[in-house]
Amino acid sequence: MARRVDLLLKSLAFVSLAACSGPPSSTEPATDAAAAGAGVTVFTGARLLVGDGNVIDNATFTVGPDNRFGLVGATAAVSVPAGATTSDLAGLTVMPAIVDTHTHLSRDRAGLTADLKHRAYFGVSAAMSLGQDNGDDIYAMRREVIPGHALYRTAGRGFTAPEPGRSDVPYWITTAEEGRAGVREQAALGVDIIKVWVDDRMGQYPKLAPELYGAVIEEAHANGLRTIAHEYYLADAKELVRRGIDAFAHTVREPIDDELVAMLKERPNFVVVPNLPDRGVAQDMSWLASSLAADQVTQLQAAATDRPEAQAFFAIQARNLERLAREGVKIALGTDGNVPWGPHLEMADMVATGMTPAQVIVASTSTAAEFMQLTDAGTVAPGKTASFIVLEANPLDDITNTRRIRDVYLRGEHIDRSAY
Repeated sequence: MARRVDLLLKSLAFVSLAACSGPPSSTEPATDAAAAGAGVTVFTGARLLVGDGNVIDNATFTVGPDNRFGLVGATAAVSVPAGATTSDLAGLTVMPAIVDTHTHLSRDRAGLTADLKHRAYFGVSAAMSLGQDNGDDIYAMRREVIPGHALYRTAGRGFTAPEPGRSDVPYWITTAEEGRAGVREQAALGVDIIKVWVDDRMGQYPKLAPELYGAVIEEAHANGLRTIAHEYYLADAKELVRRGIDAFAHTVREPIDDELVAMLKERPNFVVVPNLPDRGVAQDMSWLASSLAADQVTQLQAAATDRPEAQAFFAIQARNLERLAREGVKIALGTDGNVPWGPHLEMADMVATGMTPAQVIVASTSTAAEFMQLTDAGTVAPGKTASFIVLEANPLDDITNTRRIRDVYLRGEHIDRSAY
């Protein structure tokens, strides 16, 4: 309640400042007042999940012709401009569009364009592909804004030790200079982050050595880039942190300890992207029936069974994530792979670990946007780009309500969801 009161006061202050310029005087033509609302849409009556943990019941917000949020606050505190178009959202819930910080998307223009369109359908405004990307299309599309599609960000080619039989898109490095040269090449191509893999793939390969990934991290920082690691073992996670890694692309797949928690808490900007494993429990997949072909839903439903081994593996990472969230480590949403509806599954898994729905919403919006350096996304706030989801029910009551999408707006544009 205190947060809601604080936000209401802030909203009142914002509206008061906006009013300082004064409404049109009685001597001004009425057309001037109407012109103030030209191209403005007023959304009113919804419960608004701001994206930073605050909630405004019965909110009103405006979207201007610049496709950005204008006024945002409690309906009683917002004076909307005359002549604006009004959209009544009473009984509905609004939240910022989702940001997915860890995916592996297509590499050609046609496939990647389809991936980004499918993500928009499920309320995702931006997705970052981590380390399995190469080719002219992916670097070009990193800079493009396609109407009706999610934004694309990429780590380009990541770095790992030689892994014969696996993907050869990442750099397979055996010397520090190979790593440094690869980083410089990716930096010149304009990637958003540098990815390293430190994993023996269940004993199949030698892991990338500390002196090698240390050189990659050092060179990335020298080129103004952050670094993110796929890690598996606790000892490797600690050494990665000592070498200056900026984020984890997964939770550690062993029980974490006090030392690692203390190391991460000493780094307030460190981000953990959980990418939780399959929970191994039976669940209803019928929510996808209106989006996918019947045979696809049938296949997904057949796979959603109780599997004790998967449950045990999930439980390790669940305990790790719950503790990290409780200790105040930054958590951001990521899904791995290329499943457009994956964020909605991941959010439910995150709640299953013990995180609250409110924490998960923040991780999936403002924290994820901050991690991807999308400075005008992640919250419903004045000046931010108007990317948001209209939901038929409140995800704070049940996180699976993020799946009950009525409308998606990306950068002020209403997305046509009539067909997936």
